[in-house]
Order: sequence, then structure tokens, then C-alpha cells
Amino acid sequence: MDKAIQIAVLDDYQKVALKTADWTKIEQFADVVVFDDHLDQEGAIVERLLPFQILCVMRERTPLTRSILSKLSHLKLIVSTGRRNASIDIRACEEFGIELQHTDYVESGAPELTWALLMAMARNIIFENQNFRSGKWQSTVGTDLSGKTLGLVGLGRIGQKMAKFAKAFDMDVIAWSQNLTAEKAAAAGANLVSKAELFRTADFVSIHLVLSERSKGIVGAEELALMKKEAYLINTSRGPLIDEASLIDTLKYKRIAGAALDVFDREPLPENHILRKLDRVVATPHIGYVTEKTYRVFYGNTVSIIEQWLKEHFV
Repeated sequence: MDKAIQIAVLDDYQKVALKTADWTKIEQFADVVVFDDHLDQEGAIVERLLPFQILCVMRERTPLTRSILSKLSHLKLIVSTGRRNASIDIRACEEFGIELQHTDYVESGAPELTWALLMAMARNIIFENQNFRSGKWQSTVGTDLSGKTLGLVGLGRIGQKMAKFAKAFDMDVIAWSQNLTAEKAAAAGANLVSKAELFRTADFVSIHLVLSERSKGIVGAEELALMKKEAYLINTSRGPLIDEASLIDTLKYKRIAGAALDVFDREPLPENHILRKLDRVVATPHIGYVTEKTYRVFYGNTVSIIEQWLKEHFV
């Protein structure tokens, strides 16, 4: 017999939500349904989610717009992983009486992946691995990090961690953001420069900003045109921070050495997208935060939040 409360866990791509937390106490009072696929069409989302009172959403995967939320008449609680989720209309939640809660977050995953992508790109690791598996031997010459300059667009918590990584590899670090001061930059081990100087002089440019109306498209054709032909671009923050058309054009005509990307304008990225095909791209499917420790925090907190909510409302 179906229980009174219906809970949906969305976008569990790796099918690990029920393995990384203890849901047994919740399952005494509620049915938990896990979806491992992704929907982005409003009609399909509404049809799927209509029966549920509680949604457990992975940050910025399934969009929960005002229009969608207005049609989910049974919805009482949304638990979102991470401290923010730009895919949820917060004001609409408040207006429709839907409680929204967030889990804690583990900050180590994103900078670690960013550095891994930088290293993979500098040393041609993906290309050399493919050649190794096909029987070839030593096809490329790698780029040294020591003595090179890392340019950080954004010097928040992740940017500061990147600066420390760079210093460990004997790199120079420069930084720019709209509100960054020389004092804050120096405290993080970086030198404050202008936006133009950063793109013109850095050997590696790494983007670390929160996506907002002000920061959307902050890296466009003008900035990309300033980059050295031997320079690399890394983005593990949010796809729309970079103008995608300008980036594709830059890579297509080999105006920079390459790009390492973990985020995209549209996610999941369509199978036939050109960024999947360009040979100067090292890319991963938005896995900066996808680590065992992070997922245990995400889903462990999710279970605790739901358990407390059920006690307050039903138990």
C-alpha cells in the first residue's frame, strides 16, 4: 500500500542516492522514488513530479521554474544539494508555500578537478593515453607549469585554493574580478591586474565566479582575442560565464592552445554538440562536485532534513 508521503529523488545519474545515506527511517513513512534520467521539458517534468510532496534535487540539474512550481499542487518541500541552486525560483516557492532547504557542501572537489583538467591539458594526458592504447609512443611535447602565469578570474574560496596549487608548482598568479582589491589578492598570493592584462599575459586562465546577470558572458570575444596563442582556458564554474559562440570560434580556428571545460550552457550537453568534437577541448560532464565525500554530505543532509520535516508535520 502506498504511503501518505511521496518523495522523488531527481537526476541521480550514478544511481547512488540510496547507497550514500541511510533512508530507512524515512521509508517507514514515505515512498522514495529515484529517477536516474534527466528531463528538461516543462510538460514532462510536471507530469512526472505531480504526485510528489517532497523533491530532492541535485543542484542545477532539473529546472524548477515558477511555471513548473505553479502546477505541482502537492509539493510541500524541496531539498536542494549545495548552498545555492539557480535552477529554482525562490520567490515562487515562497509565494506557493513550498519550503526550500539546502544541504551543506564540500569545497575540495571543484578546485581538485580544476587542477586535474589544467594538468591534463598542459601535458596532453588524454591524447597521449589514447595513443598509448592504440600502440603509439610519445606523440606530443608537454607544457611546463613552473615559471608560467595562472590568471584567476575570481578569487573566492575556489580561486584562492587554485592560487595555492599554482604556488606549489612554482607558478606566478595574477587575478581580477569586479570587486577584488590589491590587498585581498596579495593575501591569497596573487597580484591584482586589470581584466585586459590578465587575458593578455596569463598562460592559463581559470574562471571562478558565481553566475549572475552581471557575470553572464563576462568572458567574450574581446577577452578571448587578447589571449596568447599558446594560452589555455579553464572553466569549471558555470558555462554561461563564457560566451559559447565566441569560445567555439576561438577553438575552431586555433586562436588559443586549448580549453578545459566541466560546465556548459546546456546540460547535459547534446550528443552532437561541437564541443564534443573539437580536438583542442578537454572536457568532463560537470563533475567538479561529484565526489564520494560530497555525495555523502548531500544525501546524508537530505535525509536529515526530510526526517526532521516529517517529524514536524506527520510523525
